[in-house]
Amino acid sequence: MKNQSIKKNLDWTCVIIYSALVLMGWLNIYSSSLSSPDNTFQKQLIFIILTIPLIFIILAIDGKMYEKYASVIFVVSLLSLAGLFVAGKTIAGQRCWYGIGSFTIQPSEFAKAATSLALAKYLSDSQINLKDVNRQIQVLAIVFLPVFLILPQPDPGSALIYSIFFVVLYREGLPAWYVLTGAVAILLFIMTLVIEPQYVILISLIVLVLVYFKSRLGDRNILLSSILFVLISGFVLSVSYVFDNVFKQHHRDRFNILLGKTVDLKGIGYNTNQSEIAIGSGGWFGKGFLEGTQTKGGFVPEQHTDYIFTTVGEEWGFIGSLAVIGLFVGLLLRVIYLAERQKTKFSRVYGYCVAGILFIHFFVNIAMVVGIFPTIGVPLPFFSYGGSGLWGFTILLFIFLKMDANKVNEW
Repeated sequence: MKNQSIKKNLDWTCVIIYSALVLMGWLNIYSSSLSSPDNTFQKQLIFIILTIPLIFIILAIDGKMYEKYASVIFVVSLLSLAGLFVAGKTIAGQRCWYGIGSFTIQPSEFAKAATSLALAKYLSDSQINLKDVNRQIQVLAIVFLPVFLILPQPDPGSALIYSIFFVVLYREGLPAWYVLTGAVAILLFIMTLVIEPQYVILISLIVLVLVYFKSRLGDRNILLSSILFVLISGFVLSVSYVFDNVFKQHHRDRFNILLGKTVDLKGIGYNTNQSEIAIGSGGWFGKGFLEGTQTKGGFVPEQHTDYIFTTVGEEWGFIGSLAVIGLFVGLLLRVIYLAERQKTKFSRVYGYCVAGILFIHFFVNIAMVVGIFPTIGVPLPFFSYGGSGLWGFTILLFIFLKMDANKVNEW
């Protein structure tokens, strides 16, 4: 009877889109790694097959158990991240994996679902008011604890994903100035890398003066405006130091290339240049499955992982790329729709976390391969090679689908 209830109430629209994305992802991995000696596409097929029992296990567990043990899952996730500093396997300078024979497990991929559960659990308390400073500190600790463990690995790409939680928190009552401050800081940082700091400070002063005089008379506060100007000036003047001393050389190179300050098509800019060539060469309808010359020639490094979308662009063309983007957008809109109709705050918050994580991965990855975002190692959900990524996204999505299927029993 319970199995019949799951079959009846499970959102099959999400399941079908998920299945289509996984299948299309494997076909592109097959194409991009067909000549590879390490049997990448065969390994990915094993990961996909193992995903099937994983989904059944997720759906078999009572939906309430995810809420009940959310804190325990989060703590276990933090311990798995901390354990990397002791028993982690280093690959390409990053200590992000546990080695298990010829396979590796990346705990940061599972930490996203664990953090989403922890946030949903914390915010589902009816006494939580995110206007309260103490509550803000506590909820920000949930977000930043995994970030502080991920950054030193170093894995800035995975750490960046956690910024999307601020949008979810804003949706649940976090003051808007948190999101606004982050957006302004990013804008000022980029502006300072492009033009001289004194000009950025002058522009900031003009903006503050305009905002001051456009505000209602009762809202004007010259002291607050002065403090903001001092803080902005200090931040702008610190950008050069942070960029030169905190960022690693390859990060600086990627930003310089993205901003047009450096041209290095054979060095650090090689990946992005080749990915743009591959996507552009596909035209409207693509060269055909297994017919991509850039793909077959191995011109795009790591094409089966972070740059998998270049295979889509070259072999499936603009129409095929648009179809893939359409599937992702369809899945995101469907998850948001399901989140809105949840009967409990826990399920709703978790649903928004799922949509947010999938969106930022999808957006940053495609922006990265088309050259409008620096290369930082963010995989495309369900497409990029890797068992940890596939299982992490599957767990993230199907826990929510289980909650949604269970909502008929909630009041």
